[in-house]
Amino acid sequence: MADRSLLQRREGRAAYLFIAPWIIGFLVFTAGPMVASLWLSFTDYSLVEPAHSVGTANYQQLLADPRVAKSLANTFVYAALFVPLGTVVALALAMLLQRIGRASGFFRTVFYLPVMTPAVAAGAMFLLLLNGQRGLVNQVLGWFGVTGPNWTTDPAWLKPSLALVSLWTVGGSIIIYLAALNNVPRQLHEAALLDGAGPVRRFVSVTLPMISGALFFTIITHTIAAMQMFDQAYTMFYGPQQKSTASDESLVYMVYLFQNAFEFFKMGFASAMAWLLFVIILVITVIQVRVGNRFVYYEGGSTR
Repeated sequence: MADRSLLQRREGRAAYLFIAPWIIGFLVFTAGPMVASLWLSFTDYSLVEPAHSVGTANYQQLLADPRVAKSLANTFVYAALFVPLGTVVALALAMLLQRIGRASGFFRTVFYLPVMTPAVAAGAMFLLLLNGQRGLVNQVLGWFGVTGPNWTTDPAWLKPSLALVSLWTVGGSIIIYLAALNNVPRQLHEAALLDGAGPVRRFVSVTLPMISGALFFTIITHTIAAMQMFDQAYTMFYGPQQKSTASDESLVYMVYLFQNAFEFFKMGFASAMAWLLFVIILVITVIQVRVGNRFVYYEGGSTR
């Protein structure tokens, strides 16, 4: 008994030793900065002068600053556009990959490669493609007699264009959906086919419930990513050449947070903005989990 207890203690120490790098990294690069930003959110700090406490003034300013409300509204609209669109496009491409057989390995790589492309490079590329006068997208639309909009300058098209550009990054979701589709038991489709169910009915009654877990996961991650959109929005609308003509219709929350932190040097206010975003994402995620669990199929039971 004593030997077994000694062995368990040794295994425990070995386990903690193996996970120590992660724990140290989490404390230094995640938990530590979070605690520091929470403290900074109650101070006035400009990077060049010592921080001094201002109480809840930064949080009161969040309510008074109209650009905070505007950037939040823009972010919500962008998320409402991108999350369903990205989910549908990724699922459609995954279903196509499932049907092409042996070539799916090649196309999986092709669809995933854009995920590895730096977001700044992708944003710069799409800035050229979506140019209202000389962009390739509008040129192609012109071949079919369609006059393309000014994607990056027309206020009505700024958020839709950003949502379309973000489809460049759905490769990871495609791989997840493809794996989920391949795990749907063939017997269920065969049984539904024998019962006379058509393709649409089989998709709704068999495929969707069986891949609901993957859909649930990606919808949550897409929502979190959409609420934190920065790289492509900043590159497309707030780069050196676009900054003078940038419209508030393109101002997403993370861009405004970045401006306050590193352009206006209002680190305390930016920290308060970061914590507001954290709370918003937390609330949205809790709502999604509570609602989504009613429709997700789990092994060993229908739904939770």
